[in-house]
Amino acid sequence: MDSAEAGRTGEPPPERGPDEGGPSAVDIQIDLIVAEFKEKGIDVGVARCPDGTLDFLFEEGVILVRDAYLREVAEFLRARDTDAAEQPRPATGVLPGVSHLSLVGSRFPRVLEALDEIDARFGVGVATPSHILSVTPVHPCPATEPEEVPRGSFPDPGPCEGGGSGAFVLVIDTGLLHDADDHPWLAGVTGQLDPPPGIPESPIRGYTGHGTFVAGVARCMAPSSRVRVSRDFDRAGALSEHELVKRLRQALGLGADVINLSAGGTTRKNLPLLSFVAFWETYRHYKGVVLVASAGNNSTRRPFWPAAFPQVVGVGALAANRRARAVFSDFGPWVDVYAPGESLVNAYATGTYTCREPPHSGQVRHFHGMARWSGTSFAAPLVAGLIAARITRTGEDGRRAASSLLAQARAQHIPGVGPVLWPCDTGDCGDRVSCCCCGSRHGAAGHCRC
Repeated sequence: MDSAEAGRTGEPPPERGPDEGGPSAVDIQIDLIVAEFKEKGIDVGVARCPDGTLDFLFEEGVILVRDAYLREVAEFLRARDTDAAEQPRPATGVLPGVSHLSLVGSRFPRVLEALDEIDARFGVGVATPSHILSVTPVHPCPATEPEEVPRGSFPDPGPCEGGGSGAFVLVIDTGLLHDADDHPWLAGVTGQLDPPPGIPESPIRGYTGHGTFVAGVARCMAPSSRVRVSRDFDRAGALSEHELVKRLRQALGLGADVINLSAGGTTRKNLPLLSFVAFWETYRHYKGVVLVASAGNNSTRRPFWPAAFPQVVGVGALAANRRARAVFSDFGPWVDVYAPGESLVNAYATGTYTCREPPHSGQVRHFHGMARWSGTSFAAPLVAGLIAARITRTGEDGRRAASSLLAQARAQHIPGVGPVLWPCDTGDCGDRVSCCCCGSRHGAAGHCRC
């Protein structure tokens, strides 16, 4: 079944099973995350669905609790054995309304056991895990591993005509490659750097270059915009939710118009991320900024957070033909818009990459600063860039520009897919000879009909 067919039917892609006798790509990524968090003294728990697939990742030994229930929950969990080796540690605030509570010394020191007891005593949603969010959740995100392109390849989609002047896009991701500004469309992009790769043919780690590729896609949509990359997902492309909201709160003070978050995760019982429930109280006071997030690559209706929040522009991926949903993209009423996310070409690291995912496990690929990549991770910055370009064109703030583009996307929806936006999509081709959405010649000026 090709991507177009899968996009129409909504059927999930075939299982990406392990090589004969070897671990799956998902399990390899989980091992990377567990190991890197362990180096920082953090234990990562792995919750699985009944069929053995990954349900969600979380920090072991701590939970998030609504402050209104904090005293009662802490007392309920407190061990009665006064000879316990360790007593419970005091809770620490995440944001107003939610606290981070250690289970050290608790009657229920394991997160999932503690939450089952809390659910039964106080109700579902009073407490949750501190979920681990990632640029590579469940099925590896991006949906594919980076693919080689010829030396000297240009970005696809390429830079739009102008747009973005005065707009500020903040990319919360894995960092910026040290030589990113060698690419003309990335000139002037700033940010915290990924570790330098060393010699040209040095190994490229699996999540290296993700932030640069994301920034490149956004910049192509808004070539005159100011783009900054924040290196937050620096542990195998993962970060706990309560740490992420702290960094997002700091990011609000930077004055960004658009924040792009090409990361997320599924949650226990599909409940909203509790840390973000608290974050929205702060977010609403910054009325001009809009958060854009990838919808995930699990080919399911299951909510993917934070993209599933109504306060967020959740972006799914179109297939390479731009007329169907990509086979890997999550879908459902919580996805706000779909944009191209399959087989995009943009800036990447230089060096060698060894594939982990079947059927290419062990294959060595050589990169020269560009790659072809697929995932909702890259559909999201395309939309973020379009919002930045519209800010310049209309003078709207980020949220109004996003609202206008989403109205346009609904007006040009694709049956069986949903609202869509295309590269350089302004909704009016003006006097252009070629369609501003798909590049085909349309003979007469007017609204794009691709």
